[in-house]
Amino acid sequence: MSAQLDISLLTWLLTIGLVVALLAVDLVVAAKRPHHVGIGEATAWSVGYVAIAIGFGVWFTLHYGGGPGTEFFVGYLVEKSLSVDNLFVFVIIMSTFSVPDRHRHKVLTFGIVLALVMRGIFIALGATLLSLFSFVFLLFGLLLIYTAVQLYRHRDEDPDIEDNVVVKTSRRVLPVTDDYAGGDLFTHEGDKRMVTPLFVVLIAIGTIDLLFALDSIPAVFGITSQPYVVFAANAFALLGLRALFFLVQGLLDRLVYLSVGLSLILAFIGVKLILQWAHEDVSKSVPEIPTLLSLAVIAVVLAVVTVASLVKTKRDPSVKAHPGSLRTRRASAGRSGKGQPQAADRRSS
Repeated sequence: MSAQLDISLLTWLLTIGLVVALLAVDLVVAAKRPHHVGIGEATAWSVGYVAIAIGFGVWFTLHYGGGPGTEFFVGYLVEKSLSVDNLFVFVIIMSTFSVPDRHRHKVLTFGIVLALVMRGIFIALGATLLSLFSFVFLLFGLLLIYTAVQLYRHRDEDPDIEDNVVVKTSRRVLPVTDDYAGGDLFTHEGDKRMVTPLFVVLIAIGTIDLLFALDSIPAVFGITSQPYVVFAANAFALLGLRALFFLVQGLLDRLVYLSVGLSLILAFIGVKLILQWAHEDVSKSVPEIPTLLSLAVIAVVLAVVTVASLVKTKRDPSVKAHPGSLRTRRASAGRSGKGQPQAADRRSS
């Protein structure tokens, strides 16, 4: 295990401040100017966020060395690839709840804020456990391999958002309006205070974000044990998620092998974690997988998956991609009233 970097409190605060400032810009744009986001605008935002992440990575490398810098870029690539799977589920949530196009901007930004808060908690917890118990590497590795196997087995399934326990409970106990009430979360009907469907959508996205963190955080800890790098990789990958949604939402259906690729990446990182544990606790003769090799493997898998998916859908346009599931589709699953496929929740609570 590499020595922990000496990251000053000021550096932490400045990094968090930068992330909060970028989120604030997103929130202001989403709240003050709800509109349809076109390809040109989405491309500009996406390129901007990638440029910011690269700029941060260059600064980090110059100040802390090539090793930690490489870990950041590999961790960023892992989180970015896993975030594309998030986008699949976001698309399904938007469709399931018939979210108006002008409000999707706001929903995504709030969803990203919730994801950052939840992952921040997981990062702090994971870093504490790893510092106290080295066998946590083994547990993380086994969790990722299990996730990879299940994701591959159920790679052709979609999540049933409305079957989510938290969403079902919210709809049962909360007074929900029939319309989106101009994009507000709360409204009044007469003397009764009610929530809008947008509130339930945020609950759905928040729940899914929490469940996604169960594999994304162990995955990036498989690349680096530095909490600062884990946080930065997650933060910069998620910051670009809103713009990426609008940029690639028309392309998502064509990434038919994405679940296969992600299952391979998760399995690879799982093996890496187990070898790291064995190297520390069993024998120094057990080899570890270098970070640069991880970068090469992940990049090759993503490239092959993307090209193979585009070739497949070009030959057979009827084939559609799915985000995958960790559970078998229920036999009773049919179609919801909105025509959305019903399946087991991908990382069901």
